[in-house]
Amino acid sequence: MLEPEELAELEANLLPALERHHLRLLAHGLRTLQAIAGRRDGPCPDPAAIAIWCKGEPLIADDPGFAAAFRAQMASAALQLEAIAASHGKPPLGLTLADLAHWAMRQADERLSSATADPPPG
Repeated sequence: MLEPEELAELEANLLPALERHHLRLLAHGLRTLQAIAGRRDGPCPDPAAIAIWCKGEPLIADDPGFAAAFRAQMASAALQLEAIAASHGKPPLGLTLADLAHWAMRQADERLSSATADPPPG
């Protein structure tokens, strides 16, 4: 779970709304996967470990539909974090919020530069 000061740090950046939202989702995913793994370094937990963790969380375990959606979202977050980590030369759970913010800024720069390179027909 993100601490209040971490949320404030994420909100303080100058990212466009789309990248800021994606950054928040990835940051929550990172902290959740770290909690599931019980560590803040190394590889992401595998789907079996995520499923076992979900069974121990009453709010998740009591809603099978939500549990399935949650597991799918954690798998998706793990894939994205693994790709980001590879570009940083780090293990996924070793990423920091600063790493994620730098990645999000590059994503925003790429999106905005491609939008200005291809202006709408006029």
